[in-house]
Amino acid sequence: MSEVRVLVGTRPRLMRELVLATISGQDGIEIVGQIQDDAEIEGEVERTHPDFLIVALDESDSLPGACQVLLGRYPHMKIIAISPSRDSTMFYWATLNIRSNRIESSEEGVLGALRGKMQFVEQ
Repeated sequence: MSEVRVLVGTRPRLMRELVLATISGQDGIEIVGQIQDDAEIEGEVERTHPDFLIVALDESDSLPGACQVLLGRYPHMKIIAISPSRDSTMFYWATLNIRSNRIESSEEGVLGALRGKMQFVEQ
């Protein structure tokens, strides 16, 4: 099973260190980097291609600034935003559209779809 790639950009530093201590060493999780300044987020996402980005959540529980742009550019990525000052965490992800394709009508076809290794049937 491949590891989930996580980029940690939570501020302040103490919160970032707590997040890193919580997820470091967990099976199936690879920390691909950490960000100390929000201005570095876009560049680090481009460089590391994480599956998850963990950032700070502002007081309004609204989507953090660059996140909407990032989800548009990297729709596979998910964002967890944690409030450093209160007990609030938000989970953001993007959906673009609904797609379909025929897969092989067999155990192999169904299991391949579940594992992300689909074998499409010619239409």
